[in-house]
Amino acid sequence: MITILDRLSAEYGKGAYPGRSSEGLSPEWDPSPFHVLIATILSQRTKDSNTRKASDALFGRFDSVEDIANADAGEISELIRPAGFPKQKARALTDVCGMLIREYHSEVPSDIDELLKLPMVGRKTANCVRSYAFGIQAICVDTHVHRIANLMGLVSTRNPDETEFELMKITPEDRWSDVNRYVVRHGQTVCLPNNPKCEKCSIADMCGASRA
Repeated sequence: MITILDRLSAEYGKGAYPGRSSEGLSPEWDPSPFHVLIATILSQRTKDSNTRKASDALFGRFDSVEDIANADAGEISELIRPAGFPKQKARALTDVCGMLIREYHSEVPSDIDELLKLPMVGRKTANCVRSYAFGIQAICVDTHVHRIANLMGLVSTRNPDETEFELMKITPEDRWSDVNRYVVRHGQTVCLPNNPKCEKCSIADMCGASRA
């Protein structure tokens, strides 16, 4: 696993961020716990490009926990429409921010058990917040990581949660955060779900699918 991460890190540099790729990362982007949490919730069941549009529109209008908690859900829904499921996600965002105010003094917690208490926050979202916002080593398993890890034969799992725990066994803890950072970027550019560019893959020699 170390060799895979080393090759991908050399290829992709900064790697991927929730709702943003390194290529589209603006200098003023502040990966605060609040921004990472909201962007990762928006990223659920949609493409990264859609998350970028939705999060930029939302943060351009409401840029604090209090702003979103007190905002009209209908207005939020329109702003985040590119991310899909606008009514459901708008309700979740206002609920999340309200809970942060009531329970956590408007601060996003770093403890995974506390994060998992928030609406629409599962292990993927919680680990993204811990990794990208707090610098805590955590394996964030999204669709790219789950798909590619199974495709390569690194794991044989049925769901992202299983993939997370299996990858923890074969990845040094000080590289856990690199899994999402680089594998996601690889899934966005080379190891595509349809028509993967295996001829351009820097880790093809370690992939069970390419040797099949």
